[in-house]
Amino acid sequence: MKKIGVIGGGAWGTGLAMVGRRAGLEVTLWALEPEVAEAVNQSPRQCVAVDIPSGVHGDTGEVLGGAFNACVTVTFFRPKPGHLLLPGRSLSGEVAVADIGIPDSVLAGVNPRTFVNGPCLWLRSFPRLEIDSHKYSRGHAVVAGGPEMTGAARLASTAARRAGAGLVTIAAPPEAVPVYAAGAPGTLYASAAGQEAFAQLLSDPRKNAVLVGPGCGVTETTRHFVLAALQAEKSCVLDADALTVFSQDPKAMFSEINAPTVLTPHEGEFARLFAPPLFGVEGDKLSRARAAAGQSGAVVLLKGADTVIASPEGKAVINDNAPPELATAGTGDVLAGFILGLLAQGMDAFDAACAGAWLHGAAAARYGPGLIAEDISETLPGVLRSLKEKQ
Repeated sequence: MKKIGVIGGGAWGTGLAMVGRRAGLEVTLWALEPEVAEAVNQSPRQCVAVDIPSGVHGDTGEVLGGAFNACVTVTFFRPKPGHLLLPGRSLSGEVAVADIGIPDSVLAGVNPRTFVNGPCLWLRSFPRLEIDSHKYSRGHAVVAGGPEMTGAARLASTAARRAGAGLVTIAAPPEAVPVYAAGAPGTLYASAAGQEAFAQLLSDPRKNAVLVGPGCGVTETTRHFVLAALQAEKSCVLDADALTVFSQDPKAMFSEINAPTVLTPHEGEFARLFAPPLFGVEGDKLSRARAAAGQSGAVVLLKGADTVIASPEGKAVINDNAPPELATAGTGDVLAGFILGLLAQGMDAFDAACAGAWLHGAAAARYGPGLIAEDISETLPGVLRSLKEKQ
């Protein structure tokens, strides 16, 4: 007689044990203990999880005491956030969704607010080229360039152009303009010595989207540029130094958000900007991103291998297509540039953030090993070609 072990004392574990015994198997049912999970994970035997690996929280992906490292997880109807959020994602292995007869109409009663990122969510609003399109109809984006780390703004500006912005201008301190001008010939350059000059540049109604942060430095000038961008009420992406510079007074930034705005922090920047007790943003990644979006009034894209994008209204998307090759300098600047380029073309802020994150992951995955930040924009046209076929 074949022997199997079923771990987990809930309904699924009990049900599986019953099915196994009816099939003539000798079934042992164990309750979940950390020691049991550790023993299974260290054994050479493969572990298959039903619904979600025991010990992983289905809503957050967090490990509760101990958890199993499954090679395959068979779940039902729809994936759970815990299958996508770390560390649950790394413990779930290959996730297979099995049809057990639950009709799609059930979703209407569930009214879900959390989704897996993918073109089905935003493809209808993705910018399309028409026969009479021209560079001004595709938007004019502005990237604030810093005086020293010039590569960041250049990566972002190239990404914005690849994502479809008709024109992109880098606004930089006068002494740095020659450095920027030696770069990509298709990018425009403007001198902006301070807040007044930057605000004057943004007063042109044709300039409809702006990015501040990459390579700008944590300085008063960066702070002034952020406020000028928000007060101009253009679609805005705030990243990196543009977030850190407000860590002591985030309300000064949030109070100026009156137009479509996307914040793109990594975990360190997020912790500085939304630190308790001022905002009390704590808990799992999904909850923190939602709370931050609600309190700031902006779309929040909390970066990582399990990037979460949240809207002020509480809708959230988990992005799961980012390959580990993205762990290299400058990739965040490219992501900010993709979102900027989509905003310049009139895409909704939440959709632009979701689409930008997905395109970023898809292009990086297509390139594969050896990826550096510059490769992502170069690989994007192939991804866009595939999207166009779906449209």
